[in-house]
Formats: sequence, structure tokens, C-alpha cells
Amino acid sequence: MYDTILVDRSGAIAFIRFNRPDKLNAMSSKMKDEIIDALDHFQKDHSVHVVVFTGQGDKAFVAGADINEFKDRTAPEQWDLYQEPFLYDAIDRFPKPLLAMINGYCLGGGCELILACDIRIASEKAQLGQPEINIGIIPGGGGTQRLPRLVGYGKAMQLILTGERISAQEAHRIGLVDEVVPHEQLEAKTLEIANTIAEKSPIAIRLAKEAVKAALRMPLSEGLRYEQSLFSLVFTTDDKNEGVRAFLEKRKPQWSDK
Repeated sequence: MYDTILVDRSGAIAFIRFNRPDKLNAMSSKMKDEIIDALDHFQKDHSVHVVVFTGQGDKAFVAGADINEFKDRTAPEQWDLYQEPFLYDAIDRFPKPLLAMINGYCLGGGCELILACDIRIASEKAQLGQPEINIGIIPGGGGTQRLPRLVGYGKAMQLILTGERISAQEAHRIGLVDEVVPHEQLEAKTLEIANTIAEKSPIAIRLAKEAVKAALRMPLSEGLRYEQSLFSLVFTTDDKNEGVRAFLEKRKPQWSDK
């Protein structure tokens, strides 16, 4: 179905696997288009509750953009690419939970991709960074905006201005990743988290995600009001009624996503 990614399922969990291991899964324009298409498919598929990104092979998640595509690209051509469906915006707007299973090098555009995800689980072998400055450019997929929101101004400046890589352990210390596990346990730990989320009410998960993301774009007073509106909205759902009944009846709820 796709040339640069693989898609597969584990129950309600869908995987998008970057599949250019010979190029350390460097992200080409075609790969970006195929990821957007896969996300669109999984958004419409109600049997998919969580999506996981990871890389094929043992070396790389995504080692960056395909630099060969930069060689002859002009400024107007680059600007036009932002007017098309833009990968990092598509990830940021995706309503279902997105997990990054970081199995190796996660650099440049790969690091920007995980910044747009909801939860980041890294192998102890992973290395992360924004090395764009080393080739005379800057992050262009949200790195200058999402990274400081996640790790703070100073650490973001250090990573972006030095272009240095950091270990998974250091990434965890500064808040760039949420979990670090032995390499051989990476998929099991990711599936543990994903399945825990997938067992909840899908509609409540989507509303909770939307409420948390609002904290990044709204002042506190507006965010609190928005949370209240979503909390009130959830009282219109069948899942709220089922969840409350199941709790009172001491049984497992049966969600309908309505």
C-alpha cells in the first residue's frame, strides 16, 4: 500500500513504521505524504484507538529530513510546501492519542515529529537532537516552538544552537521523553501504555487530549473555561452514563464511543 512506511495493527493499536532503514529512515516528501494519508485513514477507523510511530530497523527512528531534497529547493518552493497539508500540523491536530516509540536516532525532523506527539517512550540506545544548525539551516517543523514549551527556553536554545545530540537518559531528565527502557523492552512498554489508554472511553480520551493541548495555546483563565465546557459536553455522552453505572455496579464498563 505504501512505499516508505509500513502500517500494522495490534488490536486497537495501529503502528506507523518508517521504512527507509537503509537511509536511517530519513524523512522524504513522499514519506510525509504517506504518513498524512495513514493518519487520515486511522482517524476515520473507529476500531483504532491509539496510533504509535516507530522506525524500522535497530538504528533509527527518523535520523532527520532527506537532505538531498534541500539541495535545489528555492525559498518560494519551501514556502509553498507549508501551504499544503503539513505533516507536523497533521500530527498536532490528530484527535486520537499518538505515541512515539523511539528506537534509535531521533534527529531534526524526527525530533520535531515526536514533539508533536502526546507520549514519547525511548530505547536506552536512542539519541535525540536538532542538528539543523550544523548545515546552516534552522528547525522548520515546529522545533523552535514546541521544544521550548516542552523542555524550557534554555535547554531548547542549547539543543538548537549547538546542534548537539543527547542521550535518551538526558532527554528524559530534561522532559523531552517520558520513559526510557532497555531496548529489548521498548515495544512491550509502549504497548502496555497504549493498551491502557485504549481501554478507556474513546470519546473521553479525545476530549481529555483536546483539553490538555488547549493549555499550550490559551491563557489559564481561557483554558479553565474551555475545560469546563468540555467537561460539561462529556455529560451528554452515553459513555459517561455507562462509566458511572459501571463504577457504581462494580463492573468493567462497555464503551460505545457515543
